Amino acid sequence: MSALFPDTHPKMEALQIRLWRQASPTRKMNMLAQLNASARLLAWTGLQARFPNASEDELRFKLACLLLGEELTRKVYGTHREASHAK
Repeated sequence: MSALFPDTHPKMEALQIRLWRQASPTRKMNMLAQLNASARLLAWTGLQARFPNASEDELRFKLACLLLGEELTRKVYGTHREASHAK
């Protein structure tokens, strides 16, 4: 079997894979939810660093663009100006 993680010892990687296979579907879904939350937090933090003067509404719009793509975000939320006035 080829290594999934080149920086991980093969025995530890085999153990990790075995644990993933043994995990219940609920446990796997919880791990996935945690990964998604971490990814969103990293994206949000990155946006805050790139746009320090942006409002929270602007950052939410930019996050939606990252997650959904700009075209779908504009279809769902309109432009940022329209989205912020809709409240």
